[in-house]
Amino acid sequence: MKKQWIFSLGLFLSLGLFLFSCTNDQEKTTNMQEPKTEAEAAGSMALVIENLNDAFKGETTASAKYAAYAQKAEEEGKSEIALLFKTASQSEAIHANNHKAVLEDLGMPIPEVTPEFAVKTTLENLNDALAGETYEINTMYPEFMTNAQSANAQLALISLKYAYETEQKHQVLYQQAIAALGSNQLSTLATQYYLCPTCGNTYADKAPKRCGISMTSGDRFILITSA
Repeated sequence: MKKQWIFSLGLFLSLGLFLFSCTNDQEKTTNMQEPKTEAEAAGSMALVIENLNDAFKGETTASAKYAAYAQKAEEEGKSEIALLFKTASQSEAIHANNHKAVLEDLGMPIPEVTPEFAVKTTLENLNDALAGETYEINTMYPEFMTNAQSANAQLALISLKYAYETEQKHQVLYQQAIAALGSNQLSTLATQYYLCPTCGNTYADKAPKRCGISMTSGDRFILITSA
């Protein structure tokens, strides 16, 4: 009886291991992606190029728009917010240049951009900037990065990721500015900013030892002041 029980247990364990192995093999087979055909690969890269063009246009427009918003804030006597817009404008220009460099590396022509936007009150401009950053964070850049990953377009992915992570910093800065404006406490905002020349990452008041996104040395950061 004991031998029969041991044999039954051994049979049960063997069957379990066999079923587990089959399940794993099935999952591996299911998770494996079929290699892309040449046409599919070309289509994926075409989509990445389209995304880069859109991102370049968007960042170029944002840079010009924020520069205009900075001037409006100065006119309204809100120098702290003007400084924030001035900084964001230069950061977006870095993003645009990164996207441009990837397009050039791919042998693509650079699209001409004629920025179109309306300058309103500083509060309205802040809300517009916040909405733009939120869209890029929640929708645009995640979609573009997924497409770049699918196409194995590593340079594009790096450029898009740099912008995506920096926009998250800008979103917080705009939220803080809106709150400070609403409570009439603009003096609590930063009096200088530091920009990473590689990715556009933005730091208030002081530069870090290294950029938290691109690992660029802090001594290479660009100081942005009101002067």
